Amino acid sequence: MDNQQALPIATDDISTDPTVDPTTQRKHAAMIERLSNLHQSRVSNKSNTKDPSFESTQSFLLVFTNSKQGIESSLAQIQQIPDSNPNQDLKADLERISLSISDLEKLVAENSYFLPPYEVRSSLKTISDLKQTLDSVTSKVKPRKKFSFKNKPAKKSETANVLADTANKNEQEHQSGYKVTDSPGFRSKENEILVKEFKSSEVGEYVLSDLTNCEVRLKGCFRTLFINRLQNCKIYVGPVLGSILIEEVEGCLFVVASHQIRIHHAKRSDFYLRCRSRPIIEQSVGVRFAPYCLSYDGIESDLKESNLYDDTGNWANVDDFQWLRAVQSPNWSILPENEHIDTVKF
Repeated sequence: MDNQQALPIATDDISTDPTVDPTTQRKHAAMIERLSNLHQSRVSNKSNTKDPSFESTQSFLLVFTNSKQGIESSLAQIQQIPDSNPNQDLKADLERISLSISDLEKLVAENSYFLPPYEVRSSLKTISDLKQTLDSVTSKVKPRKKFSFKNKPAKKSETANVLADTANKNEQEHQSGYKVTDSPGFRSKENEILVKEFKSSEVGEYVLSDLTNCEVRLKGCFRTLFINRLQNCKIYVGPVLGSILIEEVEGCLFVVASHQIRIHHAKRSDFYLRCRSRPIIEQSVGVRFAPYCLSYDGIESDLKESNLYDDTGNWANVDDFQWLRAVQSPNWSILPENEHIDTVKF
């Protein structure tokens, strides 16, 4: 987000605990410093994305590679600590690494509209590998208890229930690729009409999450939109300056405009799009595409401000990253004109 300030990197008692050997102390201190530097670099990079000079593949890859190497180094470092201090609590360190991976994925999404398709796919593959490595490291340093049937299951304490709920929430956020609790938005609503008007393009990220049978109207410009776990919803959105990420939606209708649009795990949904780059779908089925059809007072100026006034026709040039054959992917299609909705006005 534009006004985001650097967050302090917390330390724990290991750096001052006299019972821990000096080698472990040095390793842990080095890892904390590396995570802090990585976070500072991430915040700085978000500011730099406003500068058009960042829109080059070479400069993006430099930032991406530096961030990736920092995460890999932290993961390697954290694996060595349990050997010398198996009782150390590494939860905070693992959460910081998870956040860094999520931020790296956001970096790709927000800049993929000018990147070659190969670099986008390669970057996403790298992020997927980092997530798998993090899962492996987490399992190693925090092994899960094996499930077994018991005649009388033990009653969980209130504290255990809270910890379980928190773990489930963190797991959902990790799988979705971003922390949906960090940004403003509409969450956990049913059977409602949800309206938001943005007065300035300086608004950063916005989130739509866990909505059922809702209609959402977002008017004006903002920078990034994250959509997660929607069912039977209608989403009407003014121009988004950066990217739109859509995950786990079913039976929905979207009318959205953005520089880059990525769609994951979508089923039986229609997308009316305007975008500068080719839309990307992954692990989706039964999705159909048509041109953008939204109208409200001031939308022309919003589209011009967002450099989305001209329809490039990319809404019909969909890349299915799960389909590598030369023939048309069966997972998406062009929506027949006789099934188009009328222009949406509000």
